[in-house]
Amino acid sequence: MIVENLLRENIKNIKPYSSARDEYKEVSGDMVFLDANENPFPSTVNRYPDPQQLQLKKRLSELKGVPESKILLGNGSDEVLDLLFRAFCEPNEDNVVILPPTYGMYSVLAALNAVQTKEVYLTKNYQLDVESIIKIQNENSKLLFICSPNNPTANSFEATKIEHLLSSFNGIVVIDEAYIDFSTENSWLQRLEDFPNLVVTQTLSKAYGMAGIRLGICYASEFIISVLNKIKPPYNINELSQQKALERLHKISEVNVQVNHILEQREKLKHALKDMKFVKEVYPTDANFILVKVDDANLRYNQLIEKGIVVRNRTSQPLCKNCLRFTVGTLEENTRLIDTLNKL
Repeated sequence: MIVENLLRENIKNIKPYSSARDEYKEVSGDMVFLDANENPFPSTVNRYPDPQQLQLKKRLSELKGVPESKILLGNGSDEVLDLLFRAFCEPNEDNVVILPPTYGMYSVLAALNAVQTKEVYLTKNYQLDVESIIKIQNENSKLLFICSPNNPTANSFEATKIEHLLSSFNGIVVIDEAYIDFSTENSWLQRLEDFPNLVVTQTLSKAYGMAGIRLGICYASEFIISVLNKIKPPYNINELSQQKALERLHKISEVNVQVNHILEQREKLKHALKDMKFVKEVYPTDANFILVKVDDANLRYNQLIEKGIVVRNRTSQPLCKNCLRFTVGTLEENTRLIDTLNKL
């Protein structure tokens, strides 16, 4: 596949904005910076942040084994996904393929960018319908979104099926790994060299506990990353977010302890849910949440709200009738949830 051929014509020829920090990158205490029209009085954030987040990328490269040139950071994964639409999808002409039930922002971003969505539902056991996906694509299908582990179903997809799609889909295959840190499956980062049309997105919002700073990560070929760098806002990751992210990325042992705690609590919560009479099915999970089919999702959701517990009602989603999604909390939170459910 020649990924360059998938680009929009206007993106091929676009000249990126050059910020002051792009033009002069050597930062030294001996330098006098009068180039960016900043307030000269120190406040720790009076200077513009590094537009390329070089320290963060260096640390991520060390942790993930991916070269810095193949990493792009976004204001949450949603900005990364939006950049992919802008780079590869011609408005009112191209389409993307999504696989409901899945993360809702894929279709929202498609609508925002005036891009048609083609839907292929997952199978009854929440796996990929590869034949239907390949059949539904056409010459204008530019992006395929695969969320694995999937939200809201919590399961991972079979690697052989994903590999088949990477080889057979006409456009870019985006594998959203927001929940990969809770999974026993290997990350697709290990296969970037094998597939020029592979894009992997991850986040600091879940396992790293940094949802509040909004930092998403895109891993792809140097060509795709260079294109996204051309069209991203110059200072899309603010200084405070960069500092907090870097601080967290140097505390990986602490992150691992929290992930292990969540995994332990996930198993306890799964077993407790299976013993409840109004629970019809507890689905397999590879994430930090559990999808559960109950007798009446609307009733049970409202009962929990009355008891001060907020879960996610997914009954309106395809293949999720009467399903509730339970995020795995702390020991205390899960104990309160289980006690409340038992009383119901």
